[in-house]
Amino acid sequence: MASRLVLRIQERYEKLTSGEQKLAQLILDRQDDILTHSATAIADMAGVSKATAARFFQHLGYADFNEVKLQAREERNRTEPYEYSVTNSEQIAMGRTIGAHLELELKNLTKTFEELRSDKVRDAAELIAAAPRVWVLGFGPEEGFARYARLLFSRLRHSVMILGINQGSWAEDLAMTGPKDVLLLISLPPHQTLLKPIINYATTSRLNVITITDRTSMLEAQRYSRIVLPCHVSSFALGPSHTAVSSAIRLLAVTYAAQAGKTAQQRAEIVASIHEELGDID
Repeated sequence: MASRLVLRIQERYEKLTSGEQKLAQLILDRQDDILTHSATAIADMAGVSKATAARFFQHLGYADFNEVKLQAREERNRTEPYEYSVTNSEQIAMGRTIGAHLELELKNLTKTFEELRSDKVRDAAELIAAAPRVWVLGFGPEEGFARYARLLFSRLRHSVMILGINQGSWAEDLAMTGPKDVLLLISLPPHQTLLKPIINYATTSRLNVITITDRTSMLEAQRYSRIVLPCHVSSFALGPSHTAVSSAIRLLAVTYAAQAGKTAQQRAEIVASIHEELGDID
């Protein structure tokens, strides 16, 4: 789970000076150093002055580095069962497991939507409305959620496609993209190596990238995305939870439908009538 220090850095990163951003990146890469190093040592590792470090922590809302270290120590001592730690043997009993799972998923949803900015969701919906084409991309477990997003949006608008739906068709699909197209990227760690060249091509081709990712990947995603919708994905085991990710996709689709109004409604009615004609849904 992202610490409060990391969340503050992510929220204020663009407003930091270049020196403060160097320090911010060091902390994001080596969060445990807060507990084991002094402010002077951390400033030296980042190649900035002690004064820059002091201003950096003050810009984040802390009185001084001691307050930062105290907060980090408190968070470490809480020992919440987040991230990908396997459930211990005492929690194997079904009732305990279900209750703990429910509590963690509710916390993921609550924190995600408490922190999600409604204006960002509206802006993302506007980009989708203005896009000639919408491309959806997800790797590994996120591929299924990319298909889910494509299904939702294809009920509301035309030209919604999965990027790389056929194996080995990346170049052909990318050749069909163009300026102002939207790339809806659903990506959680570990991120695939193929993602970087695809993003580079999308940036060069002036696609508008909307990224749904986890809080710890938010800062990196902001470098190539027009809009980032971060989610809490804590879990007991088997990789990140996708509960909040799925809900964020649906929220974006509902927001787009509200903005598109009659156009989206007519599209949905046409799709429903085709299903009725085909007789493929009871």
